Amino acid sequence: MAGRTSKAAEKVTKKTASRPMAAGPTLLSGGNPQIAKGYGDASVQAYIAAMPGWKSDIGRRLDALITGTVPGVSKAVKWNSPFYGMEGQGWFLGIHCFTHYVKVAFFKGASLNPLPPGASKQKEVRYLDIREGDPIDEAQIASWVEQASRLPGERM
Repeated sequence: MAGRTSKAAEKVTKKTASRPMAAGPTLLSGGNPQIAKGYGDASVQAYIAAMPGWKSDIGRRLDALITGTVPGVSKAVKWNSPFYGMEGQGWFLGIHCFTHYVKVAFFKGASLNPLPPGASKQKEVRYLDIREGDPIDEAQIASWVEQASRLPGERM
C-alpha cells in the first residue's frame, strides 16, 4: 500500500491545488478584513492595509488622528476590528468596515459632547458612520477621541 493514494485523498489534493493562493487577508461580509487577534500597532496597521479601496484611506486618517490626539494610546485587533484604549483603563473606541461605510464606535459615546450622531441598542455606545466622499470633521472627531480617552473604557 506504500506509495498509493486513496481516491478521497486525490480529490482533496486536486481541489486544494486548483484554488488560487489568497493575495491577502480574507474579506468578511461587508468587506471587513479578517485579521488575527493581536496587540500593538502592527496588528492595527495590518488591518488598515487590508481595508478595501477608499476605506483604507479612512483607516489611515483615523489611526493618525487617534494616535496624534492620544499619545501612548494602546492598540489591538479583536474580533476583526481595531480597538484603541488606555493602558489599564480599557478600550474607548473601535473601527469596523461595512459594505458602504466605516463605523467608528465610541464605547462611552453617550458621555461625549456633542453626542456622536449614531445611536446604538447599547445605552452608552454612539457611532459615527463615514461613507465614501463624506467630509470628515477632523477637529470634531479629535474632540470626541480626546474626551473618550479620559473616560473609563470597556474591558473586552
